[in-house]
Amino acid sequence: MVGIVTRNEPELSWSGFDRAFYEQKSASGRASESTADGINTLACFADDTTIRDRPELAARSRDGQPATSEHPTLDQSYVCPTHESYREGLLKMIGDAGRASGDVRLDDIGFPRAEFCHCERCDRRFAASEYADRPAWRASVVTDFVAAARERVPGDLLVGLFPDPYPAHLYERSGIDLEALEPMVEEFVVPLYDTSYGTTYWLESIASGFADRLDARVSVELYAGVEIDPLLAATAAVEPHADAVLYGYDASTARAAIRRRNADSRGGVTHRPDDV
Repeated sequence: MVGIVTRNEPELSWSGFDRAFYEQKSASGRASESTADGINTLACFADDTTIRDRPELAARSRDGQPATSEHPTLDQSYVCPTHESYREGLLKMIGDAGRASGDVRLDDIGFPRAEFCHCERCDRRFAASEYADRPAWRASVVTDFVAAARERVPGDLLVGLFPDPYPAHLYERSGIDLEALEPMVEEFVVPLYDTSYGTTYWLESIASGFADRLDARVSVELYAGVEIDPLLAATAAVEPHADAVLYGYDASTARAAIRRRNADSRGGVTHRPDDV
């Protein structure tokens, strides 16, 4: 099974793909109306625009550093997952997306990194919680959010994961407890992006690691803005370990790669003139 991930609505109906994902809310903070023509996809707590406009919403480290795209270990800005009004607005958007497309995909569902969040609200809630250690409390925050989202999605719930299948790494990094989430999630999506795919062994290692660890369906998302030959090599590396391969943000190249692969798989007979 192959799919496309796009922010351009006309591409949702392109032939050659088994399903299409529409980037309704991106990590940049750009948001649009939900669509009925593809699986609405939302970056949850990654939101550059919100943090730029309301910096007080940013998750914070113990020493007070905000989780912004200027942070040396972050590519984008993150809202603290315990901020109630942002969370409720996000859940409303998820509900609207579910009513439109049935299935919904959520990315960036957790904390930005292990050192977050130590804002006053998080410190207060952890102190008042039943948990003795902060990682367990963080995991409960993320699990509760996914459970609330699950109630608002009438179809399949898909969740994007940071590409690290090693046991406990997602738990320590983002507060994602895979064992707790798996009963609520039909499919996990693992983005494995590279700007050239000059080597592919690491793709196979990560994809097979998630396939071994999870009972739910696993899709691997590849960056399609590369040359066709390396994209096909990347596809060949992950396909044996994935229920689906998704191509991100270059539908033309993705469709050309699929056509090339289909043509190569059909083969053919070469006809030559009879020898004289």
